[in-house]
Amino acid sequence: MITIRRSGERGQADHGWLRARHSFSFGGYHDPRHMGFRSLRVLNDDIIAGGGGFPTHPHRDMEILTYVLSGALEHRDSMGNGRVIRAGDFQYMAAGSGVEHSEFNPSPIEPVHLLQIWIRPDRHGVPPRYAERPMADATPGRLHLVASSEGRDGSIALHQDADVWLARLRAGDSLEHPIRPGRGVWVHVAEGSATVNGEALTGGDALAVEDESRVSLVGQGPSRVLLFDLAAPTPSRP
Repeated sequence: MITIRRSGERGQADHGWLRARHSFSFGGYHDPRHMGFRSLRVLNDDIIAGGGGFPTHPHRDMEILTYVLSGALEHRDSMGNGRVIRAGDFQYMAAGSGVEHSEFNPSPIEPVHLLQIWIRPDRHGVPPRYAERPMADATPGRLHLVASSEGRDGSIALHQDADVWLARLRAGDSLEHPIRPGRGVWVHVAEGSATVNGEALTGGDALAVEDESRVSLVGQGPSRVLLFDLAAPTPSRP
């Protein structure tokens, strides 16, 4: 079964310094039909104006990934991390038992475009932790494992049975990803255009795949695509 989520159908917010589109219910946008997909709870497409950002605020019991598409994002947290994340790279924070952080655009002029991703953890109250995965130089025409439950192949280790893959595609690049029984896949086209299981998608479009054996990706031009391979949801344990 394939379900398409078009970019223009997503929730929207415009705060002046922040323009956001929400694939799933978030903040002032609520749609009971779109509360997440399996353990993927939030996928926000944010553009932060120069000098704008989120002041210090708390999180807990959530796996948080940030993918910077263009520009740069300055991060500071209560674990003592102070970093600037550059275009093409991923940042990870396990909020666990509780963490505070801030995120700002360090440029006074240039916007930063990023994806904010929240994945529900499989356990609560874990010690907070931080990691980065540089992917700006990821080889085109391949699927690259960004994060996984085991942290295998150099990926970020998540507290959830979830694999997060990145594909940088050129026109004509063709990839396949097998889906194991009982799992589901969410494919999000971050930018560019691609055909996913025969469906034409452009930047901001997404597609859910369940009860299928594989996902096929074909690049229609320079594009970046995220693929979330997710287990069936189970209750989080203490």
